[in-house]
Amino acid sequence: MFDLLGGGLLGSIFGGLFRLAPEILKFMDKKNERSHELQMFTLQTDLEKMRGEFRMEERYVDHSISQLDAIKEAFKEQATTAKEAGWLASFITAITRPGITWVAFSMYIAVKVAGLTIAFQANANWADVITKSWDEDDFAMLNMMLTFWFVGRSIEKYQK
Repeated sequence: MFDLLGGGLLGSIFGGLFRLAPEILKFMDKKNERSHELQMFTLQTDLEKMRGEFRMEERYVDHSISQLDAIKEAFKEQATTAKEAGWLASFITAITRPGITWVAFSMYIAVKVAGLTIAFQANANWADVITKSWDEDDFAMLNMMLTFWFVGRSIEKYQK
């Protein structure tokens, strides 16, 4: 009788387990499927972010190109106006920016020389005076002028 009951009991247990096995596998598969969907959603979100950044970069480039075109047209108009106005107006137009640069640079040099002279007259240590008379602002000023004149010239040559 134990064999009959044991066989029936074991049969019921194995039958139940085999009936539950597909449900357990479905549950595990759904878990993997949800994980996969989450990964796909994350990838799609990242892709949309990159597309948005690319669109912003395109707009920035378009804006920069339109600015350069406007500057080019302004220079053409200025050149045409200067030619029509005569040699004196052309000369004044051509010398204005370099003249202002030379005046500003000369004033800058004068202020630096005056500061160094005062420091040396006060018997300051020359090494301290030289190192403290040149700081980040001085470097920025020199960099700005050099960039304006020399980078602008290379861009103009490249465009020709």
